Amino acid sequence: MLDDVKTAPIPEAEKALFAFVDKLNDAPGDVCREDVERLKAAGWSDEAVYDAVSVCALFNFYNRWIDGTGVQGLSPAMYERSAKRMATGGYLPAPPPGSPPKPGGEPER
Repeated sequence: MLDDVKTAPIPEAEKALFAFVDKLNDAPGDVCREDVERLKAAGWSDEAVYDAVSVCALFNFYNRWIDGTGVQGLSPAMYERSAKRMATGGYLPAPPPGSPPKPGGEPER
């Protein structure tokens, strides 16, 4: 998917979303109503488009803040650990050690 989203084995709606986000990153001044209409035609709601724009904007902000302040990234081992945690639990932190499990077997978030 990282090499060529157009040929990636993902739904067409996701391909449209990634194309929109690519344009928003590469040429934000060129994003227009037609770009949003293409997303809506692909099945994305106004709220989903708003969320995509917000996430894109926040990551751009964070990347520029990190670059400008000299904050260092994680080591490759920590990125791998973080990726595994996020793959199973999302962005929320893990519960404190010793916390009782949430009913139904899932940890509380």
